[in-house]
Amino acid sequence: MGSKKKTILKLSGAVAAMYLFSFLLVPLYDVFCDITGLNGKVAQTTNAESSISIEGREIGLQFISHNNAGMPWTFKPSKEVSKIKTGTMYEATFYAKNTTNKMMVGRAVNSVAPTNAKDYIKKIECFCFAEGIELMPGEEVLLPIKMVVDNELPKNIKNIVLSYTIFDSNLENNIIMDHDSDHAGS
Repeated sequence: MGSKKKTILKLSGAVAAMYLFSFLLVPLYDVFCDITGLNGKVAQTTNAESSISIEGREIGLQFISHNNAGMPWTFKPSKEVSKIKTGTMYEATFYAKNTTNKMMVGRAVNSVAPTNAKDYIKKIECFCFAEGIELMPGEEVLLPIKMVVDNELPKNIKNIVLSYTIFDSNLENNIIMDHDSDHAGS
């Protein structure tokens, strides 16, 4: 009976470790992308005005949204596909609604395809720069993006896809607090 109990404890520990690791993926993903430059994450810029010009070419811009597992919000772009001109300020919004009966904090992570386009996207404002998006039960909000696609965008890039995944920031905190309260009486 002792070996079965050890096996059950080991498997339970492995499941708990995997569950906790899943919430560490967002910060690990950010670090990985910063180090490797992969997945086309776009950083905030303060010099977008230098990319604004009158002469620009038309490109397609597509927004895609994803909810990470365990994130019950409604989350979608207000407009999925647009034709924009390089060198022109572009503003867009994403719609988010907390569909639960509790306060939640979401966090968005973005990526760009093709990845070589990321160096030509100058974001001035984006909800993805925030540490968290706090919404009360049933609350809904339009989340802004302001950006310019530089005229120097390679001519072979005719379409850009900006993808945003939203995560539940509360889950990570709840796991840590639940874990601490489980051991409080020990």
